[in-house]
Amino acid sequence: MVWDENTIRDLRDLWAQGLSTAAIGRRLGVSKNAIVGKAHRLDLDARPSPIRRDVVKPAVDRPAAYARMAGPTLPPLASTGVASVAAAANVQPIRSPPGFVPRALPPAQVAAPAPRPTMPSAPIQTRRSTPSCCWPIGEPGTKTFRFCDDVSVPGKPYCGEHAKLAYVKIRDRKEDAA
Repeated sequence: MVWDENTIRDLRDLWAQGLSTAAIGRRLGVSKNAIVGKAHRLDLDARPSPIRRDVVKPAVDRPAAYARMAGPTLPPLASTGVASVAAAANVQPIRSPPGFVPRALPPAQVAAPAPRPTMPSAPIQTRRSTPSCCWPIGEPGTKTFRFCDDVSVPGKPYCGEHAKLAYVKIRDRKEDAA
């Protein structure tokens, strides 16, 4: 569509009248999206959404927001001293509400923190240095499913045997059909 001065003037007039973009498009012989795009490029006033009606929704009573507490989000474990944790974090200890009785954990559930793993000195190789065949063998989802894993042909994902099956020349297909 060529937007000449007359068409742009008609668009501005119909837009000012409040017609929908679909109605303007029908009158000018273009799509609704063409009208929306041109109105945007002409910086015409935005239209209210046809989805949002003038119906005012009733305000929902929401409870007042809880005040945020400074410090850790969980209370310290019973095995650590509250004062030492609070001192290390440089925060005030969290006080339990009145009437709160903490449950004692069984001794089997109280454990010392696990040591942090250290990074290995050499990177672990997860793949072989030579590419392997990706031909699926068996039914996916069963215990016997696996990939061929032979050395693949350079530049292809399959070994020589499976590449012959996967890459069939068009001429060979015509001969098989005859």
